[in-house]
Amino acid sequence: MNYNNLIMSDGKKIIAENRKARFDYFIEETYECGVELQGTEVKSVKNGAISFPDAFAEIQNGEVWVRGFHISEYSYSSIFNHDPDRKKKLLLHKEEIKRLSRKVTEKGYTLIPIDFYLKNGKVKMTLGVCKGKKQYDKRETIKNRDVQREIQREFKKEADRR
Repeated sequence: MNYNNLIMSDGKKIIAENRKARFDYFIEETYECGVELQGTEVKSVKNGAISFPDAFAEIQNGEVWVRGFHISEYSYSSIFNHDPDRKKKLLLHKEEIKRLSRKVTEKGYTLIPIDFYLKNGKVKMTLGVCKGKKQYDKRETIKNRDVQREIQREFKKEADRR
């Protein structure tokens, strides 16, 4: 699916989505947060030159940082390009960081980037407070998805008969 042309009804333009996170984790809560980017990183993100399948966020000294988030170098830049794999600071309110910190200290919770999008020209990220799924939970997810797909096929067949 081409996300560069997908614009949501509330003015969000989705750049990338982490589908693996929805399969591997139960998403308990989500937070919208800004991402502190340097120079050419913004242009690379807007071009969709990002990869974050194994990305996660961590709280250090009252700040939230995302790791494993790769932003490719901007091809039209000079020698002053950014480091593609540096950790990026997430912009959240202090109260939200405290709430996240309490949640993460509980057993089994982690912070996972869900998707990246543009909102009013600014790069934003949805950060999920997630709990890992067991293997049987993943099988249940696959089964539910297959059942929903079969129901949709039946509805389509009924609509085509009429």
